[in-house]
Amino acid sequence: MHSAQERESAPTTGSAADSHRGGSQHRSHRRRHRPRRRGRSYLVGALVAAGLLSSAAFFLDGARSDASSATPHPRSTVHITTTPTPTPTPTPSPTKIDVPETGPGTFVTAQASGAKVGHGSRPLRYVVDVETGLDISPNQAANEIADILAAPRGWTHNDAYSFQLVSAGQPYDLKVRIATAGTADALCWTGIHQDTKGEYNCEISGGVVVNLKRWVMGSPTFDGPIHDYRALIINHEMGHFLGHSHMACGGPGQPAPVMMQQIKGLHGCIANAWPYDKNGDFVSGPHVQ
Repeated sequence: MHSAQERESAPTTGSAADSHRGGSQHRSHRRRHRPRRRGRSYLVGALVAAGLLSSAAFFLDGARSDASSATPHPRSTVHITTTPTPTPTPTPSPTKIDVPETGPGTFVTAQASGAKVGHGSRPLRYVVDVETGLDISPNQAANEIADILAAPRGWTHNDAYSFQLVSAGQPYDLKVRIATAGTADALCWTGIHQDTKGEYNCEISGGVVVNLKRWVMGSPTFDGPIHDYRALIINHEMGHFLGHSHMACGGPGQPAPVMMQQIKGLHGCIANAWPYDKNGDFVSGPHVQ
C-alpha cells in the first residue's frame, strides 16, 4: 500500500525591513552607513532567493545526483510500504471417497496397461473395471493392482505364475471389478450363489469382484495402511482364481495365511496381506471348506 505524501510548509521568511525596525533615537547614526547596510540586505535577499529557488528546483526536478558518488537521491519523498504477496496455499486434494450402497451396475474399463510380471510362461492377462460414477479413477486403481501383483511377496514369487495388465479393448483372461455393495452382492450371487451380505468380496467365473466398502474402508480386523489391505483383497481373490482354497490360522502369533478369511477374525494369527513371508516361504494353515 502507498501512504499519502506528507510535505512540510517552508517557514515564512521575514523581509529585510523587519531587521531595521527599532528605536528612532539611533536613526541618524544608522543613516551614515545606509549604503553598506543596503548592500547587506541585498546580499541576504539574494541568498534567501537562491535558497528558495534551490528548494523549488528540488521539488520540481525531484532528484539530484551526488557528484562524488554518482548516486541519485530518491526521486520522491513518498514513503512506500510494501505488503508482501501471500504465497498461495495449495488446496489439498480431496481424500474422502464417497461409498454409496448401490450403483448403476455398469462399468468403466481402465485405459492402462503394463509389462508382464512373474516368470510363468503364459501371463494371466487382466483388465480393471470400476463401476460407473464412483470417486475412483479406473486407471489409478489398475496401477495400484498391478503394483500389488508385481510385489516380491506376491503370487509371482511362484515361478509358475505371471500377470499382465491390459487396457480396454485388448484380449484378457479375467476382470477385476470394483463395485458398490449392492452391485457386488448381485454379481457374487449370480456367479457363485454366495451371499456376500454387502460386506465381502468374491471370485467368480471370469473374474474377481471387490466390494467398494472394503476397498475404501479396509477391515476392522486389519491394522495397517489401506494399501496393504487392498493387497490382501487382491491376493486372496486372485489366489482363488489360481485354484487355492480357504485356510485357517496356523497357530497363535503366526502370520495369517492370505487365503484365510481374515475379515471374519484372526483367531490368534497376525494380519498379513501376502502369500509369502519375508523369507520367501509360503504362509499356510489348515485347509477349510
